[in-house]
Amino acid sequence: MSRGFTKDKTLSSIFNIEMVKDKTAEEIKQEKKFDLIWNRAQSCPTFLCALPRREGYEFFVGQWSGTELHFTALINIQTRGEAAASQLILYHYPELKEEKGIVLMTAEMDSTFLNVAEAQCIANQVQLFYATERKETYGLVETFNFRPNEFKYMSVIAELEQSGLGAELKCAQNQDKT
Repeated sequence: MSRGFTKDKTLSSIFNIEMVKDKTAEEIKQEKKFDLIWNRAQSCPTFLCALPRREGYEFFVGQWSGTELHFTALINIQTRGEAAASQLILYHYPELKEEKGIVLMTAEMDSTFLNVAEAQCIANQVQLFYATERKETYGLVETFNFRPNEFKYMSVIAELEQSGLGAELKCAQNQDKT
C-alpha cells in the first residue's frame, strides 16, 4: 500500500480493549447495523459514493476487502486503473461483536485528497446505501454490482441530497469561496 496506509492493522494496535471488557454495549455506544452492511457487502462488494464539491460532485468507488472498505476517486480508477491508490480506508473490527454486540470502526485517509469532514461524508454514505431499509436505496447498490449498464450516477446524488448527508459539507465549501 502506498501513502503510508497501515497493512493488517489490528484492533488492539489502536484501541485498549481491556478498557471496555467490563462495560456494557450501551456504555460503549453500539452500532447494530454492521450485520446488515456486512451481509449486503458479501453480495455487493463495490459501490459508488458522491462527495459534494464546490462545482458539483466527485465520485468515489468503495471496494470491500475483508473487513476493510477502500475508497478511491473514480477519476483515479479511470486514469490509473489497477494502480489507483486508496484515498480512504475504513477498518471494521468485529472482535467485540459476540461478547458486546458491537463492531468498532476507524479510518485512515490520504489528506492530500480528503479532509476529515469529506471522509466522514463518505463513511456515512456506507450506512445510507448498505444499511437502509428502503428497497430503492439499496437497489442502487444492487444495480451497480449486477446491472452496471442500467446504473444512473445521478440516482446516487439524488439519494445523497434527499438524505441531507452532504448539505453541511456543501455549505462549508461555499463559505470557503467567499
